[in-house]
Amino acid sequence: MTVQHFKGRSLLSWLDYRPEEIRYLLDLSRQVKEEARDGAARSRFAGKTLALIFEKRSTRTRCAFETAFGEEGGHPVFLSTQDIHLGLKEALEDTARVLGRMFSAIQFRGFKQSTAETLAKYSGVPVYNGLTDSFHPTQALADIQTLEESFGNAAGKKLCFVGDGRNNVARSLLVICAKLGVHITVVCPPELSPDPDLLALCQTLARDSGARIRVSPDTGEVEGAHALYTDVWTSMGEESQKEERARLLRPYQVNQALMDRTGRADSIFMHCLPAIKGEEVTAELLDGPRSRAWDEAENRKHTVKAVMLATLGLV
Repeated sequence: MTVQHFKGRSLLSWLDYRPEEIRYLLDLSRQVKEEARDGAARSRFAGKTLALIFEKRSTRTRCAFETAFGEEGGHPVFLSTQDIHLGLKEALEDTARVLGRMFSAIQFRGFKQSTAETLAKYSGVPVYNGLTDSFHPTQALADIQTLEESFGNAAGKKLCFVGDGRNNVARSLLVICAKLGVHITVVCPPELSPDPDLLALCQTLARDSGARIRVSPDTGEVEGAHALYTDVWTSMGEESQKEERARLLRPYQVNQALMDRTGRADSIFMHCLPAIKGEEVTAELLDGPRSRAWDEAENRKHTVKAVMLATLGLV
């Protein structure tokens, strides 16, 4: 693929990317991770600017974008809702137009997917979805990179997401796995099953890739899994439902006993972080030798750098 193939494109979800395009970005992510190890100074973002809009707090997303962009000579600018008009006093479309005149690209982390879509439509520059209530595509790309670091090409491997099957991480994993031929099982209580429309779309995508997609309330479905993945029981913005989430999800805690049920001595544990030890995962597992959560966190940086290099036409 050429630079022109990606230049100017936004990343709002993986629904907009073909499998071979995702594969290209994974290969580029591995390359930039290797480059990070050699210590050579590079300035591929020199003269570029990046607006970082945050409605929701962040550790990994903010640090990944700021360090990936800044260490190669770019200028990232952090903008919270306390700093700019974001649909308040000024139309969101107008904010997008102004930012597009001043920045090379925009990252948005917030609530509505429609906000990211509006920014992309009216800014005229690439917009990167750093998390919305609907999707978390940069996390999913880092997840696949992490899976492949342990098992090679992810196609044909089995990943089990255990927990809230409706959340943005589960949704993004369903899409990227369906595109890449990764077998994914969402293990969750029926009340927290994935959106039926998205599930149907992913099943259609899976027919082309060979992926197997399952949703089940039975934790026995983890058998044969290469990776068990979980996320916090209560997503940002749903704090009022914390007690109900805990009631529904307590039987789905990922612990050593559940890992043992995979029947694989080499199965790994994955988590997008932040984690609440003792709730969705035990400290023993998160901090143990089978955890790849810290690799995932680091890979957030390499994957977002790859996406930005490609979409800004710098590779």
